[in-house]
Amino acid sequence: MSGIETIMRTSAVIPVLVIEDASTARPLAEALVAGGLRVLEVTMRTAAALDAIREMKQVPGAIVGAGTVVSTEQFEQVMDAGAEFIVSPGLTERLAQPIIASGVPYLPGIATAGDIMRGLDLGLDHFKFFPAETSGGLKALKALAAPFYQCKFCPTGGITEASAPDWLSFGPVLCVGGSWVTGGTVAEIEAKARAAAALAR
Repeated sequence: MSGIETIMRTSAVIPVLVIEDASTARPLAEALVAGGLRVLEVTMRTAAALDAIREMKQVPGAIVGAGTVVSTEQFEQVMDAGAEFIVSPGLTERLAQPIIASGVPYLPGIATAGDIMRGLDLGLDHFKFFPAETSGGLKALKALAAPFYQCKFCPTGGITEASAPDWLSFGPVLCVGGSWVTGGTVAEIEAKARAAAALAR
């Protein structure tokens, strides 16, 4: 398996994390890992994101990546912070080429057949389907996946605890991205993570 496929198969749900305060990052990561969700996507949407990656990297068992990476400058920053995989909301050659050249596992966002074809041209066949629900939901992904039978997906965007099993029951879906596991107390987060980790694929 490729590096990104190994990461995608590690757990059924990848928590999508928006960290406003880096001091909360390590306890959050500890709770998620304790619940069985080892793959953590820290989104580059806040000033605390880089410090959050560094904090979460200290948690044994955590596989910490950077999400919402939209520029080569951000890519360099998250690599310096120790990110173990990269997720982007879309796919451009300018961003993808240095990431691919680095060898770091990469999950670019796609929403159309053209996006997937651009990815295939770059040698990629694992994608984030984003934004999943507003791009037509599971019905749309099934239509896209048919001609691109070799591709695997991680739908993200609007997926809930209730809808996740439907997505995960579709063969080309290796995991889903979700934020429902991230709220509440440490104990509540661990409990939600345990339930998410138990979802069948």
